[in-house]
Amino acid sequence: MDIVAAAVVTLRPHQWLKNALVFVPIAAAHQLGSPPLLRSAALTFVAFSLCASAIYLINDLHDVAADQAHPHKRFRPIPSGRLPVPLAVGMIPLLLVGAGLTAAPLGHGVLAVLAAYFILMVAYTLRLKSVILLDAFVLACGYALRVFAGALAVSILPSPRLLGFCVFLFFSLALIKRYAELILMRSSDGAEGRARAYRLEDLDFILVLGTASGVMSVLVLALYLSTSTAERFYSQAQLIWITCVLLLYWISHMWLMAHRGRMTDDPLVFAMKDPVSLALVAAMGISAWLAV
Repeated sequence: MDIVAAAVVTLRPHQWLKNALVFVPIAAAHQLGSPPLLRSAALTFVAFSLCASAIYLINDLHDVAADQAHPHKRFRPIPSGRLPVPLAVGMIPLLLVGAGLTAAPLGHGVLAVLAAYFILMVAYTLRLKSVILLDAFVLACGYALRVFAGALAVSILPSPRLLGFCVFLFFSLALIKRYAELILMRSSDGAEGRARAYRLEDLDFILVLGTASGVMSVLVLALYLSTSTAERFYSQAQLIWITCVLLLYWISHMWLMAHRGRMTDDPLVFAMKDPVSLALVAAMGISAWLAV
C-alpha cells in the first residue's frame, strides 16, 4: 500500500486542476450548459491530466539527483526511494496510451495539440528549463496549449485576445515560480543560492518583468471588455469590470506572497490553499455571473 500511495503522489493529482483550462473556451462562449460540449471538454481534461502525470514522472526521474539535494523536493517518492525507479518508468507508457485513447474520439487536432504539449514539456524537462527566460515562456505556452486543445475539442476557435490574455497571465505565474524558488534557495544557501539558471541578482529583474506581464493580462482583458463582442455576451457589462480589478488584486497578492517568501509551492497549487486567492476567485466568478 505504501508503494500505491507513493505512485499516486508522484502522479500529482493536485496539479490536474491546471488542466481545467480546457473548459475556458466553452466558458468564454457561455456554453457551459451544453452536455455534448462539456463531455468533450471533460475528455480533454482527462487526456491532459494523464499526459501531465507522465511528464511529472519523466521530470522526477530526470531530476532525482538534484531533488535529493533540494530542501523540499527530496521528500518526493522517487528521490526518497519510496517509489522504485523501474515501477515509475513502467507507468509512463501506460499513462501516455491512456491519454491518447481518451483524446482519440475528439479528433486529430486535439491529438496533435496533446502530442505537441508532451514534446514541449519533455524538452522543457530535459533541457529548456535550464535556459533563463525561455523556461518561463515554455511554461506559459504549455498553459495556452491547454486552452487551445479545449477550443478544438468543442469546435470553438479561441480569440486572439483570449490566447494573449493566457500567455501574459501564465508567463507572470511562471516567473512567480522562479522568483519563489530563488527566495527559498536564498534562505537555505545564502548568497550562493540559485534556482536553475537564475541567480539571486536576477530577483529584481524577475519581479519587474513578472508583475508587468501580469498587469498586461489585465489590460488585455480590459480591452476585450470594451468590444462589441463582450457587450453581446453580458447584459450588465459594467459589472464584469469588477473582474479586472479583482484579477489585478490577485496577481499583486501572489507576487507579494512570493516576495515575502510564503510561496513554497507551485503558484496555482498555492492559490488552491490560500484563503485570499480562493475568496478572490469566488468573487470574480460571482461578478462574471451577475454580469450575464
